[in-house]
Amino acid sequence: MHVIYPRCAALDLGKDVLAAAIRVQDAGGITRQCRTYGTTARQLSELAAWLRSHEVRHVVMEATGSYWKCVWRALEGEFELTLANPAQIKNLAGRKSDRRDANWMVDLHAHGLIRGSFVPPAHIDALRELTRTRKQFVREIARHTQRIQKILDIANVKITGLITDTLGVSGRAIVKALIAGETDPERLADLAHPRLRVSRVRLLEALQGRPTDQQRRLLGMHLSLIEGIEGSISQLDLDIAKAVDPFRELVERLELMPGMSEISVPALLGEIGVDMSKFPRDANLVSWAHLCPRNDESAGKVLSTRTLKGAAWIKTLMTQAAWAATRKKDSYLRAQYLRLCRTTGDRKKAIVAVAATMLKIAYHMIRDGTPYRDLGINYFDDHDRARAIRHHLARLRRLGCGVQLTGTVA
Repeated sequence: MHVIYPRCAALDLGKDVLAAAIRVQDAGGITRQCRTYGTTARQLSELAAWLRSHEVRHVVMEATGSYWKCVWRALEGEFELTLANPAQIKNLAGRKSDRRDANWMVDLHAHGLIRGSFVPPAHIDALRELTRTRKQFVREIARHTQRIQKILDIANVKITGLITDTLGVSGRAIVKALIAGETDPERLADLAHPRLRVSRVRLLEALQGRPTDQQRRLLGMHLSLIEGIEGSISQLDLDIAKAVDPFRELVERLELMPGMSEISVPALLGEIGVDMSKFPRDANLVSWAHLCPRNDESAGKVLSTRTLKGAAWIKTLMTQAAWAATRKKDSYLRAQYLRLCRTTGDRKKAIVAVAATMLKIAYHMIRDGTPYRDLGINYFDDHDRARAIRHHLARLRRLGCGVQLTGTVA
């Protein structure tokens, strides 16, 4: 097999130690060396010096949790780095150790058999860190809100079924009053916002419960944590706004797409970056995001078309954006969703397809600098007008209706 990289190295990573294997092939044959290093800054500096002493330029490492990131940053700029997907470079069963894994990887890399994963540049990785942290904080708020709802239900304060947002304007005011020791339903009901869509009679009935002193303390703890996290989210929003300032015009264009907002657009750019040269085609980006059917076929039989697991951040982001996009009337994305719901009978498959379409649109908007142009709710009907007419005529006949056309079927 042809050797692509005659001088290369591979790193099998752990939290505190790594195994580094070097493979050098010249006229005299193949020379191998393997050493173990720590992951501290000093040890990584020694690793880089060892690689330089053997004139190694190409280094591959396995994407092991988050352990690879500090090693990548320490070697970045000096070596040509490749990040390998662990699922694609598994060693033979029963022959696994750190040194053997490193030697196995370096052999694969020498022959060009490892396909590198996408690694964003430093400024995009910093944005990704901010947006992912924001998402984690939002999830924490949701968890504490659910615990507050549980405590209220146990205390027989039944506002969780009446007020949509338990910690909205009305709900938060009532919860704070309960924490302060207020028990009069009339005074608690007075705290509700005038626009609350609940009758006063129902609200008074729901506020008859009496939380215990312990439950009030627990409510106060959860609400205090929520307010602290909300302050951190506000600071994160400011940091994210600064991080996307260099490509503000791109952010504003992407926000014009249905389903995309000032929160989801920076999160999307943090995941895929602003340089689409990493993905030759839009289909490559969709495949990387695991928003396309898997290729699982054997003996001429398709075993599964389910999307692959993984890519949790980008897949979740685009799926949530797709649900939001389908709620906009007179949009192409809504038309696509309704059409696929009819043809497949599966809402989940339809929403994944819409998410893939949105990612393709974002790809071309970023790569080509084009603005968003909605094709409209009637795109599919106008695209094949004759088929649409035949479809609706057939449905009317099945319903027992006689129809006479007055126009020309094109």
